[in-house]
Amino acid sequence: MDLKEVTKDSKEIFKGRILRLRVDTVELPDGSQGTREIVEHNGAVAIIALDDEGRLKMVRQYRKAAEMIMLEIPAGTLETGEDPLDCARRELEEETGLKARHWEKILSYYSAPGFCNEVLHLYLARDLYPGEKNPDEDEFLELVDITLEQAYHMIFQGQICDGKSIIGIQYAYYRMERT
Repeated sequence: MDLKEVTKDSKEIFKGRILRLRVDTVELPDGSQGTREIVEHNGAVAIIALDDEGRLKMVRQYRKAAEMIMLEIPAGTLETGEDPLDCARRELEEETGLKARHWEKILSYYSAPGFCNEVLHLYLARDLYPGEKNPDEDEFLELVDITLEQAYHMIFQGQICDGKSIIGIQYAYYRMERT
């Protein structure tokens, strides 16, 4: 059976600064019709930034959608047409005041493909050195240094609970345990 859904109509419902919402009418594999609510997003980057002592650079910030202060790895939204690595470099410096000499692409993944087209690009940044912290004017961040082992255990204690951070920390912990 062909599982593909064919878009028959698409209506933009909302267009904001970082996302768009559309409703698509689709033909389903059995020939019937359905609707899909789709959030369009330019994509994002997230950075596993490890210093020479193996400490992870994280940021604490209030997340309105979750109504809580969260501890996360640095991350940010891609500008239209921006290269993900360029975005990762920019976001690391803006949020932490650090730059990195070594960058490694880890993976790219869909954050929530059931309703959103956002692709998140995950990078490892090493050999850190001072840059210039410059968060967005509506972004209030606190820089947190934490050992990778502490961060790993905080996932299972529910203290780190966003997907990008969980994936990044688990990747880094697994990798460092193997080297």
